[in-house]
Amino acid sequence: MRVLKIMLITLVLCSISIVSLGCASESDSAPENQVVTVQRGDLTIDITAAGNLALSVMEGLPFEISGTVEEVLVEEGDSVEEGQVLVTLDTSGWDKELSALECNLLQAKINLENAELALEKAQAGTTTTITGDIVAHTIDPREVEIKKLQIDLAEARLEDAQKALEEALDASPEITAPFDGFITSVNVEGGDEVLKGTVAVELADPNKFEADILVSELDIFQVKLGGEAWVEVDAMQGMSLPAEVTHISPTATIQSGVVTYQVKVEVQSLETVIQEQQEARQEAMQDISSGELPEHLKQAIEEGQITQEQAEEMMKEMQQGQGGQQRQLPTAIQEDFQLREGLTVTVSIIVDERNDVLLVPNGAITTRGQQTYVQVLSADGTVEERAITTGISDWQYTEVTDGLSEGEQVV
Repeated sequence: MRVLKIMLITLVLCSISIVSLGCASESDSAPENQVVTVQRGDLTIDITAAGNLALSVMEGLPFEISGTVEEVLVEEGDSVEEGQVLVTLDTSGWDKELSALECNLLQAKINLENAELALEKAQAGTTTTITGDIVAHTIDPREVEIKKLQIDLAEARLEDAQKALEEALDASPEITAPFDGFITSVNVEGGDEVLKGTVAVELADPNKFEADILVSELDIFQVKLGGEAWVEVDAMQGMSLPAEVTHISPTATIQSGVVTYQVKVEVQSLETVIQEQQEARQEAMQDISSGELPEHLKQAIEEGQITQEQAEEMMKEMQQGQGGQQRQLPTAIQEDFQLREGLTVTVSIIVDERNDVLLVPNGAITTRGQQTYVQVLSADGTVEERAITTGISDWQYTEVTDGLSEGEQVV
């Protein structure tokens, strides 16, 4: 009996729970459909991954001759200019080497002249004795051939001597900076004996950076060399720098069964970016002077961020700011800003892009089989299902290439 009572109580409680859930479901109203107007816009498909900045131009500067280090004029971290002397060698040994090479060249010229005279005598069929008498003899063809070979050998040695002297004269006992940059390491000290080719210092260009990211095997086929990319510095919100894909690894990196490929992007020089910004600001100021709204204000109006009246008020303020001290338009990058190696960045590689195309939200699209449909709201309030043709799509919008017109409304 006790067991039976427990079972009955349990059934009653379950029934009450089911009724309560049913009531709750009925009371919760389903979300209403949203109606969206089909508009034109830009659509970009990208591959995004995180990475770190690294200096892309680093060069080790070697000695062009061997010798003793006389003076090291820079330290690690120093900024240098193109052509600046960084390290010098003691030139006493270099001067002796130049003198020896000049002597070798002179001796090679003398040997060639002697070989040419010997050939002339062998071809003339005469011999001059010690007393100065000229004695005729039979021309020996074999001897003539030997004399010609001796001339060839003398000419080759003269050419080698000239080349050796030219290379020595082109070499320098000084190491100079080939471009503006900063010293990343110094490998020698004064008094060190060094050989030709020994790397004395390493120099980096502070304006050229790159970033390595890992791209999945599903996305790697969409990445192309020379492709457009953008690099956003995590520590500087809103700062995006243009970049370019410069390397795609032919080999995969496999970790825990996940296959990825290393992709390198090179960031555009800050000098170039800042120059482009200045040119854009100048064009915008010209628009302000002419009374025409700048592009960034037009875009803000289209996106609903400001009204036409607010934009016109901003125009008046900008025009007033031109008197005497000209007002600067805001920039994304300050002219004194410097990137640093190791900064965390988010890289977006552009794999496809469409401009001024019809866009509808992904939530408005349904697919049955191979056909895509949307629900179009007519002027009389009726809803019609219509087949459309789509293009590219991102996480929010889809491009419509056929079946819809700008201004129509979809559910």
